[in-house]
Amino acid sequence: MARTEVKLENEAAQSTNALGPLIGVAREDFVSAVALLLRETASDPSRFIRHSTAMAQDMVKILTGKSELAPDPKDKRFMDPAWAYNPFFRAGAQYYLAVQKGMRGWLDELELDELERNRANFIANIILDGLAPTNTLIGNPTAQKRVIDSGGLSLIKGLQNAYSDLVHNKGMVSQVDKRPFKLGENVATSKGSVVLRTEMMELIHYAPSTDEVYEIPQLTIPPQINKMYINDLSPDKSVVKWQVDNGIQTFVISWRNPTKEQGKWGMADYVYSCAEAMEAVAAITGAKKVNVSAGCSGGQTAAMLASKLAADKSDLLGALTLMVCVLHPMATDIEAGSLVSENGMKLARQRASKAGVIKADDLARGFAWLRPNDLIWNYVINNYLLGSDPPAFDVLFWNADATNLSASLMGDFLTVYETLAFTKHGEVEMVDHKVDLSKVTSDLFILGGVTDHITPWKATYRSTQLFGSKDVTYVLSQSGHMQAILNPPTNPKAKYFVQAKKGKLPATADEWLQGTQEVKGSWWPLWIEWLQSRSGKKKPAPTALGNGTYQPMDAAPGLYVVEEV
Repeated sequence: MARTEVKLENEAAQSTNALGPLIGVAREDFVSAVALLLRETASDPSRFIRHSTAMAQDMVKILTGKSELAPDPKDKRFMDPAWAYNPFFRAGAQYYLAVQKGMRGWLDELELDELERNRANFIANIILDGLAPTNTLIGNPTAQKRVIDSGGLSLIKGLQNAYSDLVHNKGMVSQVDKRPFKLGENVATSKGSVVLRTEMMELIHYAPSTDEVYEIPQLTIPPQINKMYINDLSPDKSVVKWQVDNGIQTFVISWRNPTKEQGKWGMADYVYSCAEAMEAVAAITGAKKVNVSAGCSGGQTAAMLASKLAADKSDLLGALTLMVCVLHPMATDIEAGSLVSENGMKLARQRASKAGVIKADDLARGFAWLRPNDLIWNYVINNYLLGSDPPAFDVLFWNADATNLSASLMGDFLTVYETLAFTKHGEVEMVDHKVDLSKVTSDLFILGGVTDHITPWKATYRSTQLFGSKDVTYVLSQSGHMQAILNPPTNPKAKYFVQAKKGKLPATADEWLQGTQEVKGSWWPLWIEWLQSRSGKKKPAPTALGNGTYQPMDAAPGLYVVEEV
């Protein structure tokens, strides 16, 4: 595989779609952020003039060949030797760096609070990333060499790629070559069957691969804006396969992609669907408890489910695993969160309600602008300027296969964000009860990702302090977001951090980090051992899927993952 493709895979896979504060950002919030910069410029013209003069001096040095500005050695955009040895390209890079330096210096002097500074930095980064000379053919030496070496064919291929995206990808630059992947053939290949289908979800029962299984089963609740097969991408990266190979009776929910008419589906509907799935899993396996695992927005749903079950005095929930999930958000967790305003959330709700759903491609487009270098400009260069196909990478294939978000569910997620419902003890009413995680006493396993830019690990750590559980394990996996989860034993670079001494977790992430040890290898064996110890005794594996009430239907991964909307 080419070095460029590997770079694209690694960077984009760190930035897979997720449900966060972005859903509450309205276009007016972007405008207000720009207005903030203009306001600060007008408030102290002398400061702006001073920085403009300094930037002009840098420009003079560039023109006379005396500038010492040079790209960061780690900036992958300027790796081509031409940036150092060709006077034209060196000057082009220096002009860009002078603008970058001037804007950074100006922003640092602005009298802003933390939230305003994050807002200003976020907008400034989008502007600066867009101005990079590497984004144009005339300013990109690698692309120019490719044109010459290919006899102009790279330029033709780049135009074809751009036209294809315009016609078939709604104008968004493609991040993945989808052609090599076929669901059920080389993606989502674990054996199983749909054993329950409702209007909202399918419940998939996976076939055991061991002679004996643990009596307490595991149910996985996936995010509502992604397809469930992230849990079963390929045999070497399949959480499903890892579970069944270790004797866990494995069930996964597959959410249906909502249409405009189904935009009324809210958090309560999803939580009751999860409860229905748990009851089916218990009936099929004969277990009195069901362990639950969930990630990202699925984790928020699982937390709401746990709170509801506790309020109903149900003891059906066993152990609970939450991966890359934030239950106690703060506006400063990510720079994009600083854009969220009360008015913006109101407008976002109104527009979503009118449309019924937020379209999957609109979510993806908005998310891409959170990290434009990784998710937009990298691909503009690769696909259009170099005339290369985007990489064929299974995680990116899954990421591009996003689903719509119902307006009602979006509103409920925003309510959780606004009210900090999970941090309150019985103060916020949702899903027909007062949300109170302090009443949830299940053993907890919580996972964060070191470089997760979507659900930052310190934000995920706050969840350890919200529950009434006496047994809480926190693990910090290398990599970011979904790559933190998909970090199997076959990954030679895998490592994780865990508390060195057993006992109660500290109150803050910084305190926890001081008492951790680094462990080489995947966190999967640690987790499966933790799960097995909370899955009861072993018994002979079932010889058939489902039971008389919940009979097997379509083979895994089911119909909802391939249903066209």
